[in-house]
Formats: sequence, structure tokens, C-alpha cells
Amino acid sequence: MRERKRNTKSFWHRIRFKYKLSFINEGTLEEVWSFHLSRLSACVILAIFAFLMIAITAFIIIKTPIRNYLPGYLDVEIRKEIIQNALRADSLERMMEVQALYLNNVAGILAGTIELDSIRRIDSLASEDMSYEIPRGEREERFVERYEEEEKYNLTVLPDPGRSLTGGAFFYKPVNGVVTARYETDIRHYGVDLAAAPKESVLATLDGTVIYTGFDPDHGNVIQIQHKNGFISVYKHNESLLKRVGERVVAGEAIALVGNTGELSTGPHLHFELWYKGNPVNPEEYIAF
Repeated sequence: MRERKRNTKSFWHRIRFKYKLSFINEGTLEEVWSFHLSRLSACVILAIFAFLMIAITAFIIIKTPIRNYLPGYLDVEIRKEIIQNALRADSLERMMEVQALYLNNVAGILAGTIELDSIRRIDSLASEDMSYEIPRGEREERFVERYEEEEKYNLTVLPDPGRSLTGGAFFYKPVNGVVTARYETDIRHYGVDLAAAPKESVLATLDGTVIYTGFDPDHGNVIQIQHKNGFISVYKHNESLLKRVGERVVAGEAIALVGNTGELSTGPHLHFELWYKGNPVNPEEYIAF
């Protein structure tokens, strides 16, 4: 027992015993500088130095482009950059189409090949209202008249309720994006959320008149359009609004830019609602997103 204690004391004495390290001038043999160092203090200094080197190396790897050389890390960065570039390319392609349409209209005006009354708004990609009805021949006209006369009192021929509701109107998709939240009345979510690139053009779903533009703390920049047959479309969380109250818009015309405004927004997207005679309806029943 005593021998074990003696060995323990001897061990602590050895590691705590201080050695003197001196630096002597070779020519004059004068001691220039010296310091005392034990084995224990040397180990502590080496441990602190190693910890600092590890911390500095980790900081450099995390905060500098050197991290791209780590296995597996570059794949995540490239995937994220590919998605962002795809969204930017989609927005750029649409802006090029708008610019090409603008230049074609200007060139047509200067050349005198476009009548002024036929020129639609040059900042819109919406098609003009065109009639695709094929002229009827005499035989077809007589057949239609005879058929209408025979079926005039046929009660089994009922109109399509869906077509009567929309009046045969074609709904434009308000923005090119991915549906991230669907229409759910149980949680009072009366529309669909479409994730899209920031500042992507938001399009009017139908012809109509702007009845409201403004900022809401929860929903950000909001614009509402009144359409025929009692429909109202609502566009929320926009970056900026391109139309004012009272302006007429055509289907497919740019009315706002996708944004991330409002307390309820968690990223760039469009919240789109469709109302019919004061009641919300599911937009996915009318539009293929």
C-alpha cells in the first residue's frame, strides 16, 4: 500500500517537475532567454494548440468554398442551384416571349400592317377573342332547323350544369407553379397555394374588371377581379401589383408578380381563390394546375 502511494507521488512529481530551457548566445555564452516547462504543462499546451487548429480548420471549411470539395456536400449545392436556374430560365423564357410580342406589335404598327383597332395590349400573351364557328351550308342549316323544331319540347335534353355555371368560359392558369396546399374548407383555406419563382408573372384567369387592390398584414399585396357569370378571382401574397381598381383586364394578362408578402406566407408563392356569387369554390374543378 505504501509502495503504491509512493509510486503515485513519484509519478505526479515527475510530470510536474519543471525543466529549464535556455537560449545562449554562441559567441558570448550569455543566456539570452529561458523559461521553465514541466511535462504536464507541455501536454496542456499541446492539447490547447490541437483544439485551436481543429476549430480554425472547421471554420475555414464551413465558411469558405473549400466545403465544395467534401464528399456528398457538392451534390446538395448543385441540386439546389439546378432548381433555381430552372425557375430563372422559365421566367426568362416568358419575358422573352413578352418582349418578342412587343417588338412584333411595334414593327407591325410602324409598317402599317396592323390596324389600330385590332391591336390588343402588348404586355399580354392572351389570345384575342376569335370566333372559330364554321359557316353552315344550306343542307346543314335546314337539318339544324328541323332538329331544333323536333327537340323543342323534349324535356330529357337538359343543359350541362357545369357549362351553365361557367358559361363555357376557359380559365387561364394564374401562374406556372406547383400546388403546395389545396382547397380545404375545414381549415378555412378557400383556395390553392402555387409555389413559383419570385417575380413570376401572375395572370388573370378570365376577362374582367379589377375591383380591389391593397395590402393586408396577413396576405400581403392582394388583387381581386370581377368576372362574368358571378365569378370573382383573388390573388394574394404578390410582390407587386400591376393593375389598379377599375381597369379592364383580359384572360392571360399579367396583373401582378409572385412574391412572399404577408405574415401567412412562408416562401414565394401565389394563393389563388375563386368565388361564385359570394361562395368559395374549388379552383381545381375549373383549372388544371
